[in-house]
Formats: sequence, structure tokens, C-alpha cells
Amino acid sequence: MLNALVNPKTRFVFVPMLLALLSAMVPVAAQLPAAGVRVPPSNHIWETGLGDFSFDEYDRAVEAVLTAFEQSSGRMLVPGKKGKVGLKVYSDSGPGVSTPPELVRALAAALERRGFEREQLFIVGLNDNRLRSAGFLPPLSMGGNTFGGIPVYALESGDYYDPLWFYDSPLPSRINSLLLDDEATREVSENERKSFLAVPLLLEVDFWINLPAYTDHPVLGINGALVNATLWNASNTLRFFRSPANAPAAVAEMAAIPELQEGWVCTLVSLERFQFIGGPIFNSLYTRSEPKLWLSQNPVMLDALMRERIDAGRRESGFRPLSGEMRLLAYAEQIGLGSSDSLLVRWHKVGAAETEL
Repeated sequence: MLNALVNPKTRFVFVPMLLALLSAMVPVAAQLPAAGVRVPPSNHIWETGLGDFSFDEYDRAVEAVLTAFEQSSGRMLVPGKKGKVGLKVYSDSGPGVSTPPELVRALAAALERRGFEREQLFIVGLNDNRLRSAGFLPPLSMGGNTFGGIPVYALESGDYYDPLWFYDSPLPSRINSLLLDDEATREVSENERKSFLAVPLLLEVDFWINLPAYTDHPVLGINGALVNATLWNASNTLRFFRSPANAPAAVAEMAAIPELQEGWVCTLVSLERFQFIGGPIFNSLYTRSEPKLWLSQNPVMLDALMRERIDAGRRESGFRPLSGEMRLLAYAEQIGLGSSDSLLVRWHKVGAAETEL
């Protein structure tokens, strides 16, 4: 079986099968039986322009795409039984390429208009220092852990993981416990196989919204919607960034965890700044910008579209495009996380009135 499994007795998340299969380097089509493929999300993408990147422009744009999405999908972004919304931001390249703070402010305002209080929202990021440098946490001299009244959860604090919720993979740990007899050492080694998951996004929300920023990546090719929801959203995942064979499968498997999927209502992407070479470390010489905002339920399609833009930037600057074989997108598509064929996009231009392109 291919989708993530959750043991109802232990809440133990265990999804090693696809990773083990893919690590054998067998062609994708031979690895994935049709019975295990999930129904992919739609290929609709709502797009609106941004006159500039001010709060007022983001406020107008966010409201426009959210309203169009609600009208089309029938999913109203209003308080439910749990009364909370998670906003997964990206800040791990530092302030140069991060989720724009003005976008988050505008999204919070739109959710307030739909009935949420500020205290019912929370922002999730990986590292408190990078969240601070990107503007999502106040300076240490000021203290506090909120962004405009919204609680900010830094996952590396360890406060938002649960020992019963983790992703386990067959990637070898730093210590080979098979060669050691010490029981404590073996336990440490086994724990290094585990990536603990952000429980607030799994269990505590009516829904959550993915807010990635985009760079190229030397191992995965694309650092964007899929990676922001997975490897930048759990503990002990930097090990995958060193593994070109295993990292794409780990991203796909983690993204397919049912509890994560259940609340993941959409991905909202600003093209204010993206980087086409040298990522994920920020380099201002290799960035591009477009005054556009996208919303979609299909993270694979968003990553595929941004791959085209990253490749265009590389060619224009005299660099090779990304590898033709993008395992990250292929694996995610094969297990039903979305289509990567940009010719299948159903564009909706959102402005004064919505029109389909």
C-alpha cells in the first residue's frame, strides 16, 4: 500500500513502502500499482495581478482569489468545530526569499472578515531565528512570539511535535546501530530515522493554508509548495536534503499523509520574489519577480509552473535548466497529489469579475 497509514491505537505514522521501492531505482510506472493511486486535486489556478507588493494590493488580491475559490469549490473558509487556522510560511532562506509578510497580513485580514479572531490563527515555521529575520517574530530585544497578534509556532523548539506522530523512513541514520551493542545507542539511532510531524496542522485546525516561497534546490530541483508542506514542516528532515535518491519519495509520502491532506485547503503563492539558481541559500543576483498571486489546490502543478520560470531564468542568465527528470514531481503525481502537466491548467483570471483563460 502506498498512502500513509495511521495506526488508530498508537497514532503512529508509518509510510516506508514507497520510499523503499523508489530507493531501488525502478522506473516509476513499475513501482506504483493503480489501486494505490489517490484521486488528484483539480487543475484550477486562480490568478490575480498585484500593482505593487503593498499591504493594500495584497489585501485586494487575497480577497479576490479567496472569494473566487469559495464560489467555485463550495468550500467556505469560515470557522468550524475546531475554530483554528494554520498558516505555513517559508522563511528558511532568510528574508531575501520568504513568504512575504504583507501577504500573511492580508490573509489574516481576509480570514477575520470570515469570522476568525486573530487568536484563532497561528503561523507555523521551522526555525525561530529565520522566522525573526524574515519578519515573522519580533526582535529578541522586544520579546514576544506573535506576528500582528497572531501566535507564531517555531517547530524546532520541539513544543509542537508529538512522539506518537512521526514519519519513519529506511534512510540510514548517522550511527549504524547494527554494528553497536549498546542499547541506548541503538535507541538514539532508531530515533534518527524518525521525522516528527507538526501536530497543530494535523489535529488542531479547521483547515490550513500553505504559503511557500520558491527557489531551486540542488537535491530536489524545486523548493516550493510540496517541500514547504513536508520537509520544512517536520523534525529531522535535513537528512533527506543529502539524499537525491530518497528525498523526492519522502516529500511525496509525507505530503500524502491523510491527516495533513484533510486540512490542507489550498496553497497561496506570491511571485514577489523567486530564485532560479544557488538556492535555497539566498542570492539576490539570481532572483526574478512577477506581480502575480496564485491560489490552487494542486501543489504539484504550482511546482511545475514555477519550474518553468526557474528554468527560464537560468537560460536567460546562461545556466543550464534543471534536470529533465524531476523525480519530486513524478512521484507526487504518481500517488495522486496532483498533475504536473502545465498544459492541463485551468486558469482563472480574477479581477473585477472572474474570467477563465
